Amino acid sequence: MSVQERKQRERADRERLIVATARELAEQQGWDAVTTRRLAERIEYSQPVLYSHFRGKREIIGAVALEGAAEMAAAVRAAASAADGPRTRVTALARTYLEFAERNPAVYDAMFQLDGGLAFAHEDTPEPLKDAFAALLESLGEVAGDDVHPGLFTEVFWAALHGLATLTRAGRLPPEDTEQRVKLLVDRLAVA
Repeated sequence: MSVQERKQRERADRERLIVATARELAEQQGWDAVTTRRLAERIEYSQPVLYSHFRGKREIIGAVALEGAAEMAAAVRAAASAADGPRTRVTALARTYLEFAERNPAVYDAMFQLDGGLAFAHEDTPEPLKDAFAALLESLGEVAGDDVHPGLFTEVFWAALHGLATLTRAGRLPPEDTEQRVKLLVDRLAVA
């Protein structure tokens, strides 16, 4: 291994450590607790080292969001592929999405609530975000109905899931009724 390759590997390792530490700190204490000073202390590097990887907290939030999008896409695809039939796939997708939001509140916030400097629904949208949407579209497109654009249906269904996740996390909806909400959502929106 060349010196250049070793330095690139070490840099990538440091970047993963920064993101993992930010994520851990945010899950434990919330995003307000994530500062470059605290991150530097936890990973035992100086603040200038952090700034050599990320220009600030906004970019760190963006990195956590991209990581979370990849994880969510994988989870949604795994759940959907294990289900038989379009409606069961959509039900599995909805449950998995809501479980992801519940299990990973700081990551979910980084993905959809906080400013991570990421563009959504644009030409320059980062690939992990496009892939997360594609993971939803793969199952939702088949139940959209003949006269409905699959992408538009996916956006509406995703918005409904996001609303359920956000309102449940905020204590506005009782969590014990989540399964009934998923059933209602699938029964009323999914045509197939």
